[in-house]
Amino acid sequence: MMGIVSKFTIYILIFTSAFLLISCGKKYSPEHERYIKSIEKERAEKDSIFGQTSDSPFAGDSNAKFHRLVYYDVNPGFVFKSRLTEYRNKDTVKVFGTKGEERKAVKYGYLKFNYSGAYYKLNMYKGFSKNGDEYFSIWFTDNTTGEETYGVGRYLDFELNADPEYEYTIDFNKAYNPYCAYSARYSCAIPTKEDYINMAITAGEKRFH
Repeated sequence: MMGIVSKFTIYILIFTSAFLLISCGKKYSPEHERYIKSIEKERAEKDSIFGQTSDSPFAGDSNAKFHRLVYYDVNPGFVFKSRLTEYRNKDTVKVFGTKGEERKAVKYGYLKFNYSGAYYKLNMYKGFSKNGDEYFSIWFTDNTTGEETYGVGRYLDFELNADPEYEYTIDFNKAYNPYCAYSARYSCAIPTKEDYINMAITAGEKRFH
C-alpha cells in the first residue's frame, strides 16, 4: 500500500512541476508573436547599421567600441495607446545637454498610459534643429535608470499627427539610448525632473556599458 501511495505522490509531484513550468512560460497570441519578431528584426537591423555604416555613433571615434546593443526581451505588455493632450500654455523650458550646454524646448503636450491600475504621464517636447526645422521628442527616466538602463535616460521617437483625436502608440520596447550613451563626442538632452516615471519600465534598450 505504501509503495502505491509513494508512486502516486511522485506522479503528482512530476505533474505539478511540469504544470508550473508551462504556466510560468509566456504564452502570446499569433499577433503578438508577429509583433515580437518585427521588433527583433528592427533591433538586428540597427546593430547592422551601428556596426558597419558611417551613420553610426561609433564611426570615427576610436574610443567607442561597438558590440551588439543590449535589450530587455520584447514585451507586448509595454505597448499603450493614448491621445495627445496639448498644454494650454506651451511654455519654453530649459533643458541641459550632457556637456552642460543650455537648450530650449517647448513643453508641447503629454500622453497618458495605464499600467497595473496606475496612470502615468509622458511629456512631449518641441525643439528646433540648427537650420530651423521643428521636431518632436519624448525622453524619460524611470526606476531602471542608472541601474539596468542608461543613467541619463532614454528616448522615444514621436511624429505629430494633425488629427487631434489621433491615437498614438506608446511602445516602450522601442525606447532607445541617445548617441551620448555610446560616444563622448555627442551631447544629448537630459530629461527633467518632470520626465521621471515612477515605475520600472523593463522594456526597450538597456545600458550599453
